[in-house]
Amino acid sequence: MKRLLTFLVILALIGYLSFKGAVWWLADQRLADAQQAIEELGVIDRGHIRSDLVGRLVLGDGSYQDFRLTRPVAFDRLMFNAGSPVALVRALLDPADLPPHWSLVAENLSLGLDTNMFRNWVTAAGDATPALFSPVCGPDHRQQLGSGDLMRLGVDGVSGEAMVIQSGDGLYAELTTANAGSVELDWPGARLNPLSLPALPESTQSPVTVTLRDGGLMRRVAAYCARESGVETGEWAGIVMAAFRDSLAARGFGASDQLLALYRQWLTEGGELTLELNPSAPVWGVPVRSDESADASLAVRYNRSVVPDVYLERIEPAVPDVPQEVLEPVVPGEGAPVVDGWNLADTENAETWVGRTVRVTLDNGNVVEGRLVSVGDERLEVARLIDGGEVAYPIAIRLIATFEVWRQGQAR
Repeated sequence: MKRLLTFLVILALIGYLSFKGAVWWLADQRLADAQQAIEELGVIDRGHIRSDLVGRLVLGDGSYQDFRLTRPVAFDRLMFNAGSPVALVRALLDPADLPPHWSLVAENLSLGLDTNMFRNWVTAAGDATPALFSPVCGPDHRQQLGSGDLMRLGVDGVSGEAMVIQSGDGLYAELTTANAGSVELDWPGARLNPLSLPALPESTQSPVTVTLRDGGLMRRVAAYCARESGVETGEWAGIVMAAFRDSLAARGFGASDQLLALYRQWLTEGGELTLELNPSAPVWGVPVRSDESADASLAVRYNRSVVPDVYLERIEPAVPDVPQEVLEPVVPGEGAPVVDGWNLADTENAETWVGRTVRVTLDNGNVVEGRLVSVGDERLEVARLIDGGEVAYPIAIRLIATFEVWRQGQAR
């Protein structure tokens, strides 16, 4: 009996170690396949691999670096739960053969912010189509909210948790952050195949319910960007709304009054916004009214109250009239006398004036005055006194009409 018991213990130990080793090797192979599939987009650092007999695979202390970003997305623990060890091994052998019920949970996700989150080659190849969400955040109304503005708001990074749950009823996903709100997706009937992500909308005929909660961020953004733009919050909202209407018009659509009112309310107050969208339909299932569908409206709830008459209308696409002429600064020659006051300078030599008081006039006539903090290839930063403290404001060099430096010279 003792020999039999010893044999069974040794057999169980060998089976356990074989299972752990097989899971580790299979997980390493699948992660290598994933890295090969996205090798042109980014790099996966899987961290360490663990598993258990419950059917869970855990990656610890890993990260993903997207080549377009200057900072990686890191995680403390990424756990895939297949429900049983057999289901886990089958899923690792064939990722398309996932069990009917599984979950993926990411704990302590973090993305540190930088003043330049996107690499230069990404920003240089920007999309010519105007963005639908483009909050103005500077004296030049072409200056939009960026990561540097969020850092000046006290948001140095985004951290939180994420989960994806696949069940027989459909797919549920959630991303919750500590300082930027949350987003939830509930998609009845949807079935996720990791080897064919574009086919996800085709797996169901049901719309996806998306719930956005801003966590108070939009109020802070509205107040900050209005102050940076030198206008009141109401006027700032009007500027952003005009850009939203222009962006829709460039796509050949006009928005209903209720849609515009809802957008403005969420822009300045934030809150909870719930939408029913259809990714496989044109314009994500947002109704486009016509004579045949005069009563169509998007299912929307704002702070859990139903919002009626949210729809789009088809219009002729607006072609923006972009002037070809660019206002060039008038820079005096090398022999021009230095006067006591503002002297024109060349932005190409702006680095020599770091630490000095400068005045920047933008193409639209707005003026920014303050201390020159830094100069880069595409932008410079001017520090201004705000509420008793100095705040550095980035300005794209291409938007500058004239650049002046305060110098002590001969009297005018």
